[in-house]
Amino acid sequence: MVDTKLYDVLGVKKHASDGEIKKAYYKLAKEFHPDKNPESEEKFKEISFAYEVLSNAEKRETYDRYGLQGLKEGAGGGGFGGADLFGDLFGGIFGGMGGSPFGFGGMGGMGGGRRGRRRGEDTYHPLRVSLEDLYNGKTSKLQLSKTIICKKCNGLGGKAGATVRCRVCNGRGVKVTLRQLGPGMVQQMQSVCPECHGEGEAINEKDKCKECKGKKVNSESKILEVHVDKGMKDGQKIPFRGEGDQLPDLEPGDVIIVLQQKEHEVFSRDNDNLFIPHKLSLTEALCGFEFTVKHLDGRELIIKHPPGTVIEPGKVKVVKGEGFPHYRNPFEKGDLLVKFDVIFPPQNFATTQQLKKLEKILPARPKFEMPEGEHVEEVNLMEYDDTRSSGGGRREAYHDDDDEDDDGMPGGQRVQCAHQ
Repeated sequence: MVDTKLYDVLGVKKHASDGEIKKAYYKLAKEFHPDKNPESEEKFKEISFAYEVLSNAEKRETYDRYGLQGLKEGAGGGGFGGADLFGDLFGGIFGGMGGSPFGFGGMGGMGGGRRGRRRGEDTYHPLRVSLEDLYNGKTSKLQLSKTIICKKCNGLGGKAGATVRCRVCNGRGVKVTLRQLGPGMVQQMQSVCPECHGEGEAINEKDKCKECKGKKVNSESKILEVHVDKGMKDGQKIPFRGEGDQLPDLEPGDVIIVLQQKEHEVFSRDNDNLFIPHKLSLTEALCGFEFTVKHLDGRELIIKHPPGTVIEPGKVKVVKGEGFPHYRNPFEKGDLLVKFDVIFPPQNFATTQQLKKLEKILPARPKFEMPEGEHVEEVNLMEYDDTRSSGGGRREAYHDDDDEDDDGMPGGQRVQCAHQ
């Protein structure tokens, strides 16, 4: 069940924004401040505790995921609040079943069993692969640098028992200060403890581990064997469980390899289908053709097309079963699609006599009937230049006329006169 009791104390929804949480806190703090009403001190502590958790992104995430139990267990590692804070709050305010607004019976009545350790963040690494790698499969070796628990001190940072609670933050890792904003209004401010740098604990210099120098972790290089299976895709993730950075009191996260496909010169991929473009001469498009394609696995595919079956420009033909292998079922494959581009011969490629012979072979041209009458006019067909148009030419003519001062007449009138 989702734990929303801290949200209930402030009277906000679980998905309330930081601004809404702050506004609710100020309103309640003003109402229940001990200076105003000494009998409301316990209530004020509840409000302050709820705000301290929900106003901190990390603590709020822990609470949302694990509830108060997760916050309690996090306190043991110095990551939140320390023993004093939880002793006061859980043993005091939340100590009795009857009087507790949270309904818990002290430290032992909150769980029914400890949860696992908090989990560290996952680490992502890109791996560049070719289309051939994804088609045929490949094993790559990737060298990574990661942090590991110091083996000499077992992650303690020094001698056993040498770690002491930070005196400045009392083991919380954060320094909390209250600033009076006005009558009955206070602002709570948090900052990383300057003494322990957020660790909540300190080790005397003479007691620090010589191997890790008190850091509790060391760096290590590790080589991972990444198996790229046939049919994998661009952007697909390959996880290595528990291979992330090791930190004290945290379960290691995962190392996740993200495949990044390099562009191929010939083939392109759409799921399990492959595409290739191919240019044909007009003779091949009309009279048949054959050509070879070197596939991604090195095979030479001979593709033939019989004479008489015309290939139009932009036509797509398919070779069944020569596409990409299905992921985890590589014996099944998609299709290979070929898109044809027909290249026409250059200007004046044949003599007049040759063209007449060619015309006899090709299908007859449509019959043309010459129209008659005084409104019939024959025009010339020329090459089209899309950088200039007849409209643009007319605009230039007007512009040129405007630049000249011929007889002091406006440009529009001169053009009109020229046409008369």
